[in-house]
Amino acid sequence: MPTSHSIRLVLSLLIWIAPAARAEPVFIRANQVGYAVKDVKVAVAFSRVPLPSTFELVAKNGDGRACFQGETRPVTNAVWGSFAHHAELDFSRFHRPGEYYLRVADARSLPVIIGANPGGELPAQLLEFMRQQRCGFNPWLGAHCHPFDGRTAYGPLPSGSAIDARGGWHDAGDLLKYLLTSGNATAQMLLAFELAAAPEGRNARAAGRAPVWADHYNALGQPDSNGISDLLDEARWGLEWMLKLHPAPDQLYHQVADDRDHAGWRLPQHEIADYGWGKGGARTVYFADGQPQGLKQYRSASTGVANLAGRYAAAMALAYQIWRDDPRQSAFARRCLQAGLEVYELGRARPGAQQGNSYSAPYRYEETTWADDMEWGAAELFRATRQHRYLDEAKRYAELAADENWMGKEQTGHYQYYPFLNAGHFRLHGLVDREFQKRLAGYYRDGIERCVSGGAKNPYRVGVPFIWCSDNLTVALATQCRFYEWMTGDPRYREFAAKQRDWLLGRNPWGMTLFTGIGCAAPKDVHLMTVQLLKRPVRGGLVDGPVYERIFNSLKGVSITQPDPLAAFQGPAVYHDDVHDYSSNEPTMDGTASAILLFTLSPAGP
Repeated sequence: MPTSHSIRLVLSLLIWIAPAARAEPVFIRANQVGYAVKDVKVAVAFSRVPLPSTFELVAKNGDGRACFQGETRPVTNAVWGSFAHHAELDFSRFHRPGEYYLRVADARSLPVIIGANPGGELPAQLLEFMRQQRCGFNPWLGAHCHPFDGRTAYGPLPSGSAIDARGGWHDAGDLLKYLLTSGNATAQMLLAFELAAAPEGRNARAAGRAPVWADHYNALGQPDSNGISDLLDEARWGLEWMLKLHPAPDQLYHQVADDRDHAGWRLPQHEIADYGWGKGGARTVYFADGQPQGLKQYRSASTGVANLAGRYAAAMALAYQIWRDDPRQSAFARRCLQAGLEVYELGRARPGAQQGNSYSAPYRYEETTWADDMEWGAAELFRATRQHRYLDEAKRYAELAADENWMGKEQTGHYQYYPFLNAGHFRLHGLVDREFQKRLAGYYRDGIERCVSGGAKNPYRVGVPFIWCSDNLTVALATQCRFYEWMTGDPRYREFAAKQRDWLLGRNPWGMTLFTGIGCAAPKDVHLMTVQLLKRPVRGGLVDGPVYERIFNSLKGVSITQPDPLAAFQGPAVYHDDVHDYSSNEPTMDGTASAILLFTLSPAGP
């Protein structure tokens, strides 16, 4: 039986421990852009000590009294770094528009916005980054760049033959250009417009959820309306470049420049890289022959061209669907359709994947999948032509692709399962019988379920592996959840999809959005030459995102400035807002374009 002395000792220890426990800070992470009134709204609080059992939502400019109080929902099966205690703060039942903050004990969140469509401007803001990536004429810089692109390698022409490959987009923080990523970016932006423009999209437009109609820029990306949606202006920039890469029915080029690009920091108009034709001269343009390629010690593992061809066909067929009834654009629409038909046949003849090429570095795009791309291309060609052979082929490719993807895997090759979303299943779904529809939805569901299981391993329920470009995977996962709900009417993944979206918008350990210039706390010291040299920010670029610490430690040329201001929040994956970390803080053009598609969608459908 304890003595009175021992009881007093225990009480004194409790009294001493309690203030120390209260001194441990509580951190709150929420979507920094905002929530639609009836949206899923689940923030996260975390600390090194147990969290209070309740939280409050407080008006930002109010008297400090709670507008809503809820019970914290402890996350008991996952931790992050040194933080052992996490809880979800679910205020989905609160529907009053306004600006608020979340309060847990004495901790306050960044502002929380609830409104009709607080994320409605995101697609237009992301287009700012796309314009900044333009090659040829760059409106963000007000300058022309790379006027000598380029000279051929491989293919039917003698090596070094001149070819016009001007235009397109710089891929990321470097100045290379790839059909592999640009074809997908173009097709996904066109799909975003098509879904919002379709008859079933009228409700979305009425609710302000389809900001694809804005016209504030001309075709060159300069501030000046031209009667065409800014989204279509940007997609057409990609289409015009893609048409140049297909100069003859049996020809397709796929890459401009290689890692000889990494010749030092400079603005695009001040090119200094030498590809054999003098500093700042012509750059190599690689022909898509479906064979392993490489002009120095590193060679790709290419097996065909169907990956490029399928996405190319999808983009061109979508362009035809969008512009065929516009008398001013009908000739362009027919030109796009013809190019799509021709390149699709190249894919049928050469199944397999054309990978990216490197020169003196081991890093390249290592795509291996291709049936998903041919499915998408065939589905869009059927929508454009109504020729049933394309529908039959789309179904065959869909069964080949099935649910082969990155979902549920801890590690893959770089861009091995690209695109990270198989849009073909979604676009084919409305064209087939009910039994085949169930099969397509099942492919989506199986992948999502694997991601749900993966997400249970971390307190944020983010279902992607933290490999290079994990943010691109997160965008794809959220989009696939949206598409699944549209296909089936099944809302079971709506909350899961919201958590993926919100991870990108600030509901993450670091409390930062993962888009430049978006939200209250956003990446600033990004691995992007234009931003670093001009000390001028650009809005809308999706950064690569967090990677496993082992990946960060294994990559060549990656480092960070010490001390790390985000060190306290690092865990199984690391993110650094640091120019020297190209693995987590380099914005990508294709990831940004995919995010435009995601943010054009609403949870329940168009």
